[in-house]
Amino acid sequence: MVNEKNRNTIKQVKSKQRVADHGEVFTNEREVNAMLDLMKQETERIDSRFLEPACGNGNFLAEVLRRKLNVVDQRYGKSQVEWERYAVIAVSSIYGVDILEDNAQECRARLLRIFTDWYTKQFKTTKSECIRSVRFLLHRNILHGNALDFTKPDTKKPIVFSEWSSVNGSKIKRRDYVFRFLVEKTHQFALFNDEGDAAAIDEPVKDYPLIDFLKLGEDDNNEL
Repeated sequence: MVNEKNRNTIKQVKSKQRVADHGEVFTNEREVNAMLDLMKQETERIDSRFLEPACGNGNFLAEVLRRKLNVVDQRYGKSQVEWERYAVIAVSSIYGVDILEDNAQECRARLLRIFTDWYTKQFKTTKSECIRSVRFLLHRNILHGNALDFTKPDTKKPIVFSEWSSVNGSKIKRRDYVFRFLVEKTHQFALFNDEGDAAAIDEPVKDYPLIDFLKLGEDDNNEL
């Protein structure tokens, strides 16, 4: 019997047609770990943000999540409230884009399954609100899109990512930014211009009020 971790890493090709059409070949577990080990310190920092622009069904992001949850266990495993808060922060730092919608869907489901399995093994009693928050984060962070032209393939609208920041303990701040602005050199965040004067920072397309981490998605079910 193949467990969840191995099932998704053994099969590197879904079909020859997908390889021909999209060059889709999933990275195997050994290569994933070797590459992540090159930045091991960052993979083990709970709030370090990772973006996989061709995430497939999540081989890289799944391993990043596992590494982050291991750190959460080590530091906060004795307190369920603290574990939940930092585990949510860990999930909020993981981003992915894939041009194939089924891959994005599989990636979300896979990461949610990893989190849920981890959570239920760590604590006898779990909170549905915590799982709902994680589900919401994954729907906001793992997107069906084209990372080359920064648009959604079906609508050609720009990809918009949410930035999540922990504030005042249990509160989360959300700001939405257009993906193109986050990666193109002409729109990089800068505090100072060439003359050394204060420069404008790109404004988010939407700014949200602070919210408790267990209430994420509570009023945004339409976004799911």
